[in-house]
This record gives sequence, structure tokens and C-alpha cells, in this order.
Amino acid sequence: MTAADRVYQIIKKRILDGQYPAGSYVREAIIGQELALSRTPIREALRRLVSDGWVEAIPHHGARVVAWTQRDVEEVFELRVLLEPQVVRRAAPRINAEQLAALDDLAEQMEVLCESGDDASVDEIAELNNRFHAELVAAADSPRLQRLLETIVQIPVSRRSFHRYTRSELHGSMQHHSELIRALSLGDGEWAASVMRTHILAARAAQLRPAACDEEVGEPALRRRLHRA
Repeated sequence: MTAADRVYQIIKKRILDGQYPAGSYVREAIIGQELALSRTPIREALRRLVSDGWVEAIPHHGARVVAWTQRDVEEVFELRVLLEPQVVRRAAPRINAEQLAALDDLAEQMEVLCESGDDASVDEIAELNNRFHAELVAAADSPRLQRLLETIVQIPVSRRSFHRYTRSELHGSMQHHSELIRALSLGDGEWAASVMRTHILAARAAQLRPAACDEEVGEPALRRRLHRA
């Protein structure tokens, strides 16, 4: 891991943990002092964080943590629950064997990572999940739907959902993936759409659950549990 990678992971973890709340600034000088690093890797990490949507560059002020209100998140999920079932409904009669194999491989990788339960694994699951959903969009063969989803689906929202999952919720998400693949392999668009709707609503519930309720859902939340990003 490079110094820039390390800074990227540390800052992202602090954002997810609430140490850097929405609207706060991530100061290069302070990070440099804490980690005993020059500004070069810190600036590289901040550029990546800007690119990934975690912070925004404010001229003459620095890097500010992107503010996502509950209303913003609710709106994103309201749109996803309308659009993503249509994606798999379209994909069902169009998907080919190669695409199904790719989905199966991604799902298998996520299930393996699900067992380790450390910070890096959750981030890897989030990245694989993005690829899984991108594969579904490609199978739907709808440039319009693809453009809409690229505008609506924000990676930080998706990743925060994974970090709020309990272990049982994370396993449930993996089961949704498996059921989606089964439905698509049979060409059943309505079954696939129903599973996708459940999948999105489960992510929405995890994302919008108040942090104080994480201890009340049967087991501590994934990021709190194993202490995580």
C-alpha cells in the first residue's frame, strides 16, 4: 500500500465514522502532522476522494466533506427502486452466458469476502457490488437507463450502505445476488425485478437507520461491530 493509499483509507474511514462530518474540511497540514507525511501523498489521496465523491474541492478553502442529507439519500433510493428493477426486467431476455458467468463470479467473490468481515473486505465488496450492478445494466442494453443510473447512483451512498449492514443483512444482500442470477438464468424478468426491489429496499433501510439503532437490530452494525470504516 502506498502512502497515498493509506491516507485515502484513513480519511474515508473517518468520514464514514463521523470524525469528519459533512461540511467539515480535511486539512492537509493537520493530516501531514498526524501521519508524518509530506503533502504530496495527501494531495493525491484528496484528488481520489474528490473523484470518488467523498469530498469536494472548494477554491481557496480546501477539501470539504460532501454533505448528504437524509432527504438526498431517500431521493436516491426512491429513484433506484423505480429504475433498477426495470434494468433486470430488461436484462432477463437479453443476458448471455458470458454475462451470467461474470455475475456468478462477482457474487462468489463477494460471498468469500463476506466471511472475513474486516474494513478492507467491506470496501472490496462495495467495489465488486458496483461491478455486479454495472454488469446488469450492460445486460439490459439500454443506454438511456445507463445514463440515468450513472447520474443517480452515487458510490458513497452505496458504500455507506454496506458499512451500516449487520452481518445478517450483509448475508441477505449476497442471497439477493444469488437469487437474481437464478431468475436471470431462467429469463424471468418479473422474478428478477421483484428480487431487485427487495435488494434496494433492504439497502435503503440500512442506510437510513439511525446510528443509535444499530445496537438494537440483533447484533451491532457491521462498521461498529468489527470497528470499521
